[in-house]
Amino acid sequence: MTSVPTPIPSRTQYVLEGIKHRILTGQLTPGQALVETELAAQFGVSKTPVREALKTLAGTGLVVMNQYKGVTVRMVDADMAREVYDVRLLLEPEALRRAVRRGASLAAARDALTRSDRAADTAERSLANREFHRALYVCCGNPLLGRMLDEVRDQAALVSAVAWAADPSWEREADEHREILRLALDGDADGAASALHAHIASFVQRAFPEAQGEDGQE
Repeated sequence: MTSVPTPIPSRTQYVLEGIKHRILTGQLTPGQALVETELAAQFGVSKTPVREALKTLAGTGLVVMNQYKGVTVRMVDADMAREVYDVRLLLEPEALRRAVRRGASLAAARDALTRSDRAADTAERSLANREFHRALYVCCGNPLLGRMLDEVRDQAALVSAVAWAADPSWEREADEHREILRLALDGDADGAASALHAHIASFVQRAFPEAQGEDGQE
């Protein structure tokens, strides 16, 4: 029999989503200490749901738990960027290619792009960007492929948050998003996949030039 994952208690889920939101929107920065008592007070809960939330976030790669230093937001460096974006480059364009070929609806991607254009702040724009990319691959027809991309989604967003804080490049990326979506809506699966690959590669190259691979590609 297939085991059913144990649901996360509501208070733990509430704290988990709250901490994740703060990390991915830059309110909590890489290397910053996450103190259980302080977080418990901020969220109005006991330390138990905070502790469980931090364990889950450690599993997704957003925080690091150290016996001596405690819990901190994961640091972002060129090695991390290369690892995460290598996975995206290998899987995300192919997932989009399959989604287009099977005629999947990309309405969610269009909506996310509209929300990004209308975003009032960096946090809202960042979340819309995440949803845009997920909407491109989630309908690929292979649930396992979608889950594999979901597993690196938070880490990719952390890399992006750090890069945007240093050098905002929203307008350029928005233009690239529009071109990717245009090609996909036109039914050009290979063109959309190629544009997405170039989009992902150029971002990490600009943000972390030292992350360039041995073969000269990101």
